[in-house]
Amino acid sequence: MTALLEARGLSKNFGGVVALDRLDLAVARNAILGLIGPNGSGKTTFFNVATGIYGAEAGIIVFDGTDITHASPRAIHRAGISRTFQRSRLSLPLSIFDNIMIGNHTRLNQGLWFNLMRRGAFRREFEANHAAARDLVEVFEPRLAERLFEPVAGLPMIDRRRIEICRALISQPKLLLLDEPSAGMTHEETTVLMDDILQVRALNRNLTIIIIEHEMREIERITDHCVVLNFGRKIAEGRYRQVAADRQVQEAYLGVA
Repeated sequence: MTALLEARGLSKNFGGVVALDRLDLAVARNAILGLIGPNGSGKTTFFNVATGIYGAEAGIIVFDGTDITHASPRAIHRAGISRTFQRSRLSLPLSIFDNIMIGNHTRLNQGLWFNLMRRGAFRREFEANHAAARDLVEVFEPRLAERLFEPVAGLPMIDRRRIEICRALISQPKLLLLDEPSAGMTHEETTVLMDDILQVRALNRNLTIIIIEHEMREIERITDHCVVLNFGRKIAEGRYRQVAADRQVQEAYLGVA
């Protein structure tokens, strides 16, 4: 199976700190890849470089056959990569619907003439996006689909995480990057959210996912393949049980029994 995303010799430094050290990484199309490793191993840095937030010092990133190494975050988003962040990035006073639509900003008609004068077209665009947002939210939690115009400030953490994932999905990406989606949640809530992610994946078999997660039970349960990083380098890859049995991984991350 051909890779949807491939990093070759990718390096990123912050002063004297090496965050990514000639990283080679390939993500198969339509797979769920677990990106794991200790804190500071380069996982989120890889996401930030892949989405254009940081520039790489060396190496390239190829997405769907195109070199995106020096592309802007907007161009990368338009190409089909979307993400969530470890820390919640919702605008709490805004509604569920408004927060989700932030993720669709590159596809919305934002022209003044369109919004003021072409009211029929504006209404049709709104209705189409409202239906798309409702359908997405319904996959995660049907009761939230009835509350699209309520502020997200009143939602529990699991529902806020659901809305963040819906915001990332509304643009219909080819690749979804999930950065510790369970942060701030209980083990039980994490299991429920991972079930939601599997449901999204079942409904869209063309969606590729990379997930950073520290709940190893869930990584084992939902991923097809894992890559383990330490000090910005790949130290192991394979099915979860393969990498969990690797001595280097046990010493660096999982602990030696």
